[in-house]
Amino acid sequence: MKREVVFDSSAIYSTNNPDNQGDINKLFGFADCNSHHHTNSARFGWRWFNGQLEIHAYNYVKKVRQYQLLEVIQLNRPYAMSISATNDKYTFRIDDRQYNMPRGCSAAVTFKYLLYPYFGGDEKAPHDIVIELNKI
Repeated sequence: MKREVVFDSSAIYSTNNPDNQGDINKLFGFADCNSHHHTNSARFGWRWFNGQLEIHAYNYVKKVRQYQLLEVIQLNRPYAMSISATNDKYTFRIDDRQYNMPRGCSAAVTFKYLLYPYFGGDEKAPHDIVIELNKI
């Protein structure tokens, strides 16, 4: 799954509860292993945190949530982002850089469904946020 992604200044936000500022919003990805996305999945996540836009790998492996900061990116700049699955891992790519996360199954062909932007956890988006997501 590959997308060109651009965040504009609307990605700058402050949550009502300061403890929620660290929550990771979801960008795109897929459910995996013939299961629900809270069981097995791989997604890019993002958040505005400490004055910068962070991109995370965000996945579930057998119902255990895992995430890892991948990069800090700039606003108003396109990035090529992709996620692929192999026997034991997910590979996340941002432009020419690659990061790996564990996968919960090893099946080469499994039912998957696509996942798209979602803000929060505990709070709704404080304002409209514009994210360009173009299939490439």
